[in-house]
Amino acid sequence: MSIQDNPLDFSLIGDIFLAHGTLQSPAFLDGRLCAQLALKDITPDGWLEEVCATLGVEEPRDREDAAQLLEWRRRTQARLSASELEYEPLLPDDMYSLGERAQGLRDWCLGFCEPLDECDEKMQSQWPAALREALEDVRQMCAIETDIDDSAENENDLFALTEHARMAAMLLYTEQHPGTPDVEKVDDQTLPDSDAMSDTHH
Repeated sequence: MSIQDNPLDFSLIGDIFLAHGTLQSPAFLDGRLCAQLALKDITPDGWLEEVCATLGVEEPRDREDAAQLLEWRRRTQARLSASELEYEPLLPDDMYSLGERAQGLRDWCLGFCEPLDECDEKMQSQWPAALREALEDVRQMCAIETDIDDSAENENDLFALTEHARMAAMLLYTEQHPGTPDVEKVDDQTLPDSDAMSDTHH
């Protein structure tokens, strides 16, 4: 089975991180990767260097790990540019507790916002209001509550917030790459109450 046929998920990348001696969440780097691909692109070599710097190593420990890390970038770019709207942030799945999943989303938003904060303000001012509002919502999500109980209400809140982050990422990519993908401009996208995760019940 080729690497392309393998599932590329949070646990797989997390295991690679652990093998290199770090407990850092892959979600943070996935957020950065998404914003970088949207704003200015990042070459495969540049991405590998960034991951290695995060892991505190000069290079991946073997070719297989390097190939998986490069596939991470390739799949992210492919899904961001697909007309099927199939991009999904690399986040902990339902094998993790709801608190761990909320922390993953928070980490992803923090990573996503770093390249945004370095982005030219003039360019940002030219973005449509719907995109600016969606990105501001993602910035607010950098402070979502993560010490939460596993409950249906919290699960629904987290799903809605994750979906909003996913849509904001695709809207940003579309704005910077007009015509690819053919994503409808969503002017009525609204974020669930920005305090949704801080009002959860313990």
